[in-house]
Amino acid sequence: STKEEMVDAEHPPAKPHWYEHYVMPCLAELMGSTIFVFLGCLSVVENTVGTGRMQPALVHGLSIVPTVVMLENI
Repeated sequence: STKEEMVDAEHPPAKPHWYEHYVMPCLAELMGSTIFVFLGCLSVVENTVGTGRMQPALVHGLSIVPTVVMLENI
């Protein structure tokens, strides 16, 4: 057993700070929404005949996964 695996009964884990509990989730939501909307808007900037409805749908579908993975810890 390593030291990281052992649980110390005398010292319970610290409570999260108010910043981590309230502010960081709000900032992560704002950042995630901003990225999602920005990439979605970029997908239709060049509105040519061949673009169709598939390009914005793919961009929105494929941009949500990296955003969620990037911000899931918060």
